[in-house]
Amino acid sequence: MPGSAADTPADAEALLRLITCGGAAAPRRHLLEQARPAAALAAAALWRASGLSTSQVAALRGPAPAELARARDWLAGADHHLLGWHHPDYPPLLRRSPNPPLALFVTGDPALLWRPAVAIVGSRSPTPVGRENTVAFTRALGAAGLLVASGMAAGIDTAAHHAALASDAPTVAVLGTGPDVAYPRSNHELHEKIAKHGAIVSEHLPGTGPRKEHFPSRNRILAGLSLGTLVIEAAHRSGALITARLAADCGREVMALPGSIHNPLARGCHRLIRDGAALVEHPQEVVDLLAPAVANLAGDLRQHLLAPTSEGHAVASAGLHDPDHGTITDSPGPARIEPPAATRGPNRQPEANDGVDGDHHIVWCALGHDPTGMDQLVERTGLTAARLSSMLLLMELEGRVAVQHGRYFRNR
Repeated sequence: MPGSAADTPADAEALLRLITCGGAAAPRRHLLEQARPAAALAAAALWRASGLSTSQVAALRGPAPAELARARDWLAGADHHLLGWHHPDYPPLLRRSPNPPLALFVTGDPALLWRPAVAIVGSRSPTPVGRENTVAFTRALGAAGLLVASGMAAGIDTAAHHAALASDAPTVAVLGTGPDVAYPRSNHELHEKIAKHGAIVSEHLPGTGPRKEHFPSRNRILAGLSLGTLVIEAAHRSGALITARLAADCGREVMALPGSIHNPLARGCHRLIRDGAALVEHPQEVVDLLAPAVANLAGDLRQHLLAPTSEGHAVASAGLHDPDHGTITDSPGPARIEPPAATRGPNRQPEANDGVDGDHHIVWCALGHDPTGMDQLVERTGLTAARLSSMLLLMELEGRVAVQHGRYFRNR
């Protein structure tokens, strides 16, 4: 994970208590800005000062609720994580969104929540063309280095997750249930695959079943985690339009595919376009629209790692290639962040330690031009998997490292 400050068992227990006390999240976020969870829970004087309501205070003073036991058991499982508002690894994009959740339950790899992502959403009953477009865009965007996120609903969401996994790319699913509850039930196998090869994210306690009011709030997290939201197909009244509106509220790009005027599932997309969403017909247009935001996210990660920063990084407008649809532009290749122009030249070869600290130099030296797995890199560098993963992500965003099937190699 990008950060290194792990919660103690006492912090995790206190954070669970703060989650279960319910009510408005803003006062609890403010409380966690004053002290780590265990200290905040012990400092009753801070509760009122942070704006906790009478009911929240009463809940914290009362006995631990029964659902806490299930949450503790869930947290003891492999690859189960709890990221609170206080934690340095809380996703930066979500932190800057309106009404961010107090905490996230994550199954799988939480470092994926720092990757540049695009949310792909749409109808629960898409047309065949809608499914084909979902697969084509998901594969091409994944090849360009963008992580595809969705809500694991039936239809477009499910098609996007399956397409990412089929391309050996990770994917993130944001749930309106607990992290251990697959919904719809038919997606149980998909839920397990994403947990193994991506990340399952929820703000709800383990064991929480599907509730109607949870799905619009789920959409705000999906929109907040993503650099932009792409609507493939949507009726005039569609949950996908809620995600698009929430993305606009976050200041993120909203994009929509146009369709036939005779297709009722195109009317929601046309409505978005009329209201100012970007009309996209091609995956490269998505890459180009999100390029400035990708560069900003790389800056967030540099600051988080205390790595030296440099100006002038931008995503190259490289072409995209799709295995089923062939070359989509004239110059196929993954989108990447170019180094500053001052460091480039016809005879200039990048030095192993250009602009990086000692640990980055160690990682660069451990990498070769042949793909290398994470376990082998840990052995070569002596770094922890968490520290190594975060540095590799930054180097990938800078275009210095590429990843294929979970194995890393020098990109130049």
